[in-house]
Amino acid sequence: MLKELREHKVQRQVQVKWRGKEMGRKVTLATCSLNQWALDFEGNLSRILKSIEIAKSNGAKYRLGSELEICGYGCADHFYESDTLLHCFEVLRELLESPVTQDIICDVGMPVMHRNVRYNCRVIFLNKKILLIRPKINLANYGNHREFRWFSPWTQPRHVDEYYLPRMIRDVTDQASVPFGDCVLSTVDTCVGTEMCAEMWDPKSPHIDMGLDGVEIFTNSSASHHELRKANQRVDLVKSATSKSGGIYLYANQKGCDGDRLYYDGCCMIAINGDIVAQGRQFSLDDVEVLCATLDLEDVRSYRGERCHPHIVYDHKPYHRVNVDFSLSDCKDISLPTHQPAEWQFHSPEEEISLGPACWLWDYLRRSGQAGFLLPLSGGVDSSSTACIVYSMCVLVCNAVRDNNIQVLQDVQRVVGDFTYKPEDPRELCKHLFTTCYMASENSSEDTRGRARELAMQIGSNHVNINIDMAVKGLLGIFSIVTGRMPQFRANGGSTRENLALQNVQARVRMVLAYLFAQLSLWAHGKPGGLLVLGSANVDESLSGYFTKYDCSSADINPIGGISKMDLKNFLQYCTEHFQLSALRRILAAPPTAELEPLMNGQVSQTDEADMGMTYTELSVIGRLRKISRCGPYSMFCKLIELWRETCSPSQVAIKVKHFFRMYSVNRHKMTTVTPSYHAESYSPDDNRFDLRPFLYNIQWLWQFRRIDNKVSDVELGYGSNF
Repeated sequence: MLKELREHKVQRQVQVKWRGKEMGRKVTLATCSLNQWALDFEGNLSRILKSIEIAKSNGAKYRLGSELEICGYGCADHFYESDTLLHCFEVLRELLESPVTQDIICDVGMPVMHRNVRYNCRVIFLNKKILLIRPKINLANYGNHREFRWFSPWTQPRHVDEYYLPRMIRDVTDQASVPFGDCVLSTVDTCVGTEMCAEMWDPKSPHIDMGLDGVEIFTNSSASHHELRKANQRVDLVKSATSKSGGIYLYANQKGCDGDRLYYDGCCMIAINGDIVAQGRQFSLDDVEVLCATLDLEDVRSYRGERCHPHIVYDHKPYHRVNVDFSLSDCKDISLPTHQPAEWQFHSPEEEISLGPACWLWDYLRRSGQAGFLLPLSGGVDSSSTACIVYSMCVLVCNAVRDNNIQVLQDVQRVVGDFTYKPEDPRELCKHLFTTCYMASENSSEDTRGRARELAMQIGSNHVNINIDMAVKGLLGIFSIVTGRMPQFRANGGSTRENLALQNVQARVRMVLAYLFAQLSLWAHGKPGGLLVLGSANVDESLSGYFTKYDCSSADINPIGGISKMDLKNFLQYCTEHFQLSALRRILAAPPTAELEPLMNGQVSQTDEADMGMTYTELSVIGRLRKISRCGPYSMFCKLIELWRETCSPSQVAIKVKHFFRMYSVNRHKMTTVTPSYHAESYSPDDNRFDLRPFLYNIQWLWQFRRIDNKVSDVELGYGSNF
């Protein structure tokens, strides 16, 4: 009996001894979406600290931020400046010294120059010690991205250098150098590996080899911009990254307008073993959004044990592990609930148009220091779409204020110049922020005037009617005095050249008047500030050049310049129901028209599609083939004779393709001066950096069109298979 008591006592002592040292298995991790602004070091620092504070309050031991979050992703050629690197290290020092960053691994993004080469890096630190610096391996160098212009890729897989810290950092960390290169972080209980933005989209993503080498948690810091119908691609890539060989995946992304045409749309997320367990918002006015999840490391290990263990043959050089005496889990986590798989909720394209450009407009307005917007409202689909996006912005602002978003409230009070104002109704806020004007001429119909007035009344904008005839006649009078001749519309016997010039002078007068009223409207009412002029040319009109250079499509910014006509029509149909804007029904039913030629019996005699020589639907297809499928005239013709074989003969297809390329090449010069537009469409012709092409073409396309003609002859003779 005595012997049994002694053995029981020893067992109890062993249990007590090991109970405090039992390894935890559940980790709480945080990722975030921050509305960072290029070169706003003060604001960026504040938002980073706030996100770390929220992460810690939720029990997280690892906080992941977006790509280049310290300086902002959109610094462009400011990355060349030594000041940018200097200020990034100054912010890093503030982060290292802050008590907020203690007892949590912080993963932040900034540019770092190593051996006189500039890299896009992650800097990972804990308790005033930098653990490692990981440079980006695969740079984004397509579409809107030009990372090779400012950064070099890290081209040495698994290689780690010593990075000698600048004095200002060394004084805080008491470290002379830290690991710099392609390495992973090994904590007491798990292993964490980093990949950055485009690396996830690469055919040979780093997470593949890291997973085979035992890394259990993958992080991805992105600056991924919004495009319509793109969110599902990100989600699929994140799910795929962990469904093949298991693991936990943290995805962080920037949000907001950080100074140019792009809107970064958040969508931070956390996944495990192919399932999304936490979803961040894609569109939001919150400057800081933190997403936390508690997950079980044993779920990763058991998943790999069944699926991967019998098949793993890993013959690559292993990753260098940077060891840190810190645990992401807690031995007292037995009662801690874990997050379960959830179905991702995607927005429809119409909802994306309603939300993305609206958030972009709000960021632009509050950061520009202006007092609102002015829009020439014609009563057509395009300008009405812009008006509805502004109204959607007002809805978002009111909702954010209702949800106690202090930052949004302070911003709106500053914009309207009233620090007691609290917006409650979107229409009432629209009255403060939005001016619409119908610019009539003798060629304008009563129908479009009525449609514009009705929509303005329903959204609550300040609406004014302006007649431009006096200004147009004044300009033509000057021309007549100088030349002794007066041009006439085609309907009155004039030539095509006269007809076009008379249309253009009306359009350009509207641009001049729009800016005059934007600058002085508030002054006339005794209020401070000016208004931003909004444009409303859609992506298809930009592609074909169906607009007047320096007309009222020339504005400060254009929220629909990257959206197709067909998507805009669907968007207005959505707004009709969602916002209860019945005026949109008449707008949708009317044929698109510029109303620049004389009316016939009081009715519109001019339509956009007749002027362009093709429908908007056809133009959208052609635009995608030109940009996304990278088709020249001949390749486009070959694809379209199959796509349109039910509606067009090869000869008709050839006529349409030739007409488009003539129109496109004649008008390409207009894209060099086009208004900065929200980027939303993958076939955008934006000349700024997305679609880099000449603007002086040989518009005859002799070789290409002759090849098309030969192909038409082959097809009609039955030799269609010979390319």
